[in-house]
Amino acid sequence: MTIVVENLSKQFGNFKAVDQVSLEIKPGKLVALLGASGSGKSTLLRLVAGLEQADAGRILIAGQDVTFKSVQDRGIGFVFQHYALFKHLTVRENIAFGLELQNLQQGRKKGRSKAKVEELLDLIQLQGLGNRYPSQLSGGQRQRVALARALAIEPSILLLDEPFGALDAKVRKDLRGWLHRLHTEVNVTTILVTHDQEEAMELADEIVVMNNGKVEQVGSPTEIYDQPASAFVMSFIGPVNILPSSSCLFQGNTFNAVAPKIFVRPHDVVITTQPIGAATPAKVSRLVHLGREIQAELTLSDGQNINANIRREHFDQIRLELEQQVYIQPKFAKTFSSGGR
Repeated sequence: MTIVVENLSKQFGNFKAVDQVSLEIKPGKLVALLGASGSGKSTLLRLVAGLEQADAGRILIAGQDVTFKSVQDRGIGFVFQHYALFKHLTVRENIAFGLELQNLQQGRKKGRSKAKVEELLDLIQLQGLGNRYPSQLSGGQRQRVALARALAIEPSILLLDEPFGALDAKVRKDLRGWLHRLHTEVNVTTILVTHDQEEAMELADEIVVMNNGKVEQVGSPTEIYDQPASAFVMSFIGPVNILPSSSCLFQGNTFNAVAPKIFVRPHDVVITTQPIGAATPAKVSRLVHLGREIQAELTLSDGQNINANIRREHFDQIRLELEQQVYIQPKFAKTFSSGGR
């Protein structure tokens, strides 16, 4: 199902939560709404779901205007951060709940629910746990049950509001891989709200970066990371060094005539132990071991600090030590106009 949002706005008091947002989500795609707290991503999701009423603009699903339609009439499955499972119902009963209501409304037999529930238990890899209660499951298992319950009614659209936010890092990582495989199999148009950049980059076909109720940029994970449309997007997506153009690192470089600030990714900082070309002297002030990478915090002669990420193999070759003098130069840097674009 295609979702089209046209000039959508929502205000709470004097606060503009969503400010004239326009967006198109293509059928079968998994799109992440990514932004900091208060950026408007959850409000936008709730407007699409029908859980909030827009002040202006409209929402179209499969070409039909649903702006003023109820939640029940939109054919949407919704998964919250905190599972919202019924504690007194078993896993099977939780999954079947919405389906039983749907069957009752449409005059269908219960036998269909039983077969569908078993199919979903297999899909979420919880075979044999159907008779357990939510309290007898791990957090990751409960979230899978919540997803199965949302999928049971065969929604045209699946909305996920920070679905892994309450889980620890290892479980979140495992569930991301599982959700990606699940989405490939069920192929339902999905919107995921998250503040986790890694989660958005790993899962989404497209990322919508939001800030102050507006859309900053829409693109694939590669486009968002490699071709940020604004200073905000570059500073929000992935680690970055933000240095004044007057920094000694850029002396003699045309960058300092373009913009007041220059953005350099840590992996784009080249470190050598001997001066090469226009390399700038720096002192190693901190080393952080991150498994296959080492993060080096370097101090320039003008007092500015800059981070560089070094592959383990290269680190072992150059043998960096604290207080050591090294030479650095950026292999790529980016500037933005004073307006941010």
